[in-house]
Amino acid sequence: MFMDGGRRLLEQDALKPKNLGETMGRFGQYFRRYWIGLVMAMVLIIASTWTQVISPDLIGQAVDCYLFPTTPDACWYADISGEMDQAARLAGLGQLALTLVAVFLAGAVLSGLAFYSMRWAGQHVLRNMRQDLFDHMHRLSMGFYSRNEAGDIMSRVTNDTDTIQQMFNFALMQVISGGLLIVWIMVRMLQTNVTYALISLAIVPIMVVATVYFSNQARKAFRKARTELGTVNADLQESIAGAREAQAFNREDATIAEFERSNEANRAANVRAAAFTSALSPVLEALGYVALGVVVLVGGIAVLRNEPLPGGTAITLGIVFAFVGYVQRFSQPIQQIAMLWTNVQSAVAGGERIFDLLDENVEITDKPDAVDMPQIQGQVEFDNAHAEYVKGEPVLRGVSFSAQPGQTVAIVGPTGAGKTTIINLLPRFYDVTSGAVRIDGIDVRDVKVHSLRRQIGLVLQDTFLFSDTVMNNIRYGRPEATDDEVIAAAKMVSADTFIERLPEGYQTVLGERGSGLSQGQRQLIAIARAALKEPRILILDEATSSVDTRTERLIQRAFEKLLEGRTSFVIAHRLSTIRNADQVLLLRDGEIIERGTHHELLEQEGAYYDLYMSQFREEEELPSGSNGHPAAQPEPGSR
Repeated sequence: MFMDGGRRLLEQDALKPKNLGETMGRFGQYFRRYWIGLVMAMVLIIASTWTQVISPDLIGQAVDCYLFPTTPDACWYADISGEMDQAARLAGLGQLALTLVAVFLAGAVLSGLAFYSMRWAGQHVLRNMRQDLFDHMHRLSMGFYSRNEAGDIMSRVTNDTDTIQQMFNFALMQVISGGLLIVWIMVRMLQTNVTYALISLAIVPIMVVATVYFSNQARKAFRKARTELGTVNADLQESIAGAREAQAFNREDATIAEFERSNEANRAANVRAAAFTSALSPVLEALGYVALGVVVLVGGIAVLRNEPLPGGTAITLGIVFAFVGYVQRFSQPIQQIAMLWTNVQSAVAGGERIFDLLDENVEITDKPDAVDMPQIQGQVEFDNAHAEYVKGEPVLRGVSFSAQPGQTVAIVGPTGAGKTTIINLLPRFYDVTSGAVRIDGIDVRDVKVHSLRRQIGLVLQDTFLFSDTVMNNIRYGRPEATDDEVIAAAKMVSADTFIERLPEGYQTVLGERGSGLSQGQRQLIAIARAALKEPRILILDEATSSVDTRTERLIQRAFEKLLEGRTSFVIAHRLSTIRNADQVLLLRDGEIIERGTHHELLEQEGAYYDLYMSQFREEEELPSGSNGHPAAQPEPGSR
């Protein structure tokens, strides 16, 4: 879970203003492939907006042309230069009413088509964006995942893309349509009567100021809300994964309290965002009514006095009706934009988080001239290798050693000594900051990562199994393997015995992370996965530390076959995996302080001897089984 300092950093980052234009520009890059749909949507938006602009004019024409015909010049819809009887006026009014209905219907159809076109393009963009995110995430180094929590990453891929989907589905089209309508209405009002238009629009600057203020505050609040939601997801994911530990250590109340804090922070951020969103609508609505009152008052006085406004032309009753329609349509899109703009702001904030992830540097990449790794023979050399996860904080300090093909190298030392870092450098989960790691004389940075890793097998203490069949879990590293090859690999590591007792055998679908199996059983499946891959180099990171001694003996016998002719690197805390190693490396503070075979190091009576006496001696003195190992103790929960 995030520490308090991490939360403060997230809060500070959430409040920083971001570049709206740059983010929208990056969205535009995704739309390039679907420009036809986007252009069609824009044309349809323009056409549907025009129907909203023309309708107040038609209503004004109904008043000035047929209901109260006054000035012929004010009537462009029909010729009223001659005297019209009541029948002609009724006929003309009916024709105009039909035209008005047709305009409204056309606007509805055009708006629907525009909505579909925008959504069609938007869904394609979202699909590509999610795919780019997923592809990029699988190219990021292990360092990225050690710095970021899974829940927050998932929030970016799911929740943040959902906010973008809402923008593409509805909000963006309405904002564009509303902005176009405002400009179009302003132009039409100025064309009709400049003075009347300026008086009617006097309230607009106040609306703009209110919109800018509230939308900026809402954007900051929404960005903070998105970040806090990522924290909630991260806490939730971690608490579910660590439920057993929380109960074992009586930490349920503390875990609940910490989730309550992050949940409360998320609530507060969303309430703040909702406060600005809720306040803006009534403010703009009130200003809109003020503008409407000004139009009626000024226009009504001008009509009653039958005098033009200073610097303007004569105002007819039809113009007043038209301006009432204009102001109503003018205030509505401002309110609509203000309301939907917060959705756009939220989507932009989500987009910024997504683009931040897409901009995350891929630390492990192939050089432009990288070649495929040839068939590995197994000679490994660390040449003055330095490594660090955080700049300026070295983890390895000039490590040098070599392993010949077929040798087993055991790496021991206290926690934090750099053992795991050494094995992470071999498959290039990380790169050295200086020095080199060579396999068969080739610097691992000079070959393609994929060709290197396909020849390296890895078995970790924390085994990860997928929610899939046992067969497919073993086949994961070699998808083309046949069922017979999978079964043979399972038999090699003595995993077939318990697999065949499962309800569906090899076709049994495992739960999340292999739930339903004991730790030892999960470990055997992981070892079978590595065996099926037939790697040239094998890495075992405490691969037998979580299994009972009986299972360990089965694994050790399997390893004797598996390791034959292969170079292996073993991190272990059990004497059985160290005693027979060709060389043992003892690390402390990122440096090799002793090296040699198990017996050679004991004879030196140095640091390794002290480690042996304090850690391994008790194991060696335990009652032994038939092969010299400690007597088997059943693993808790094994099946």
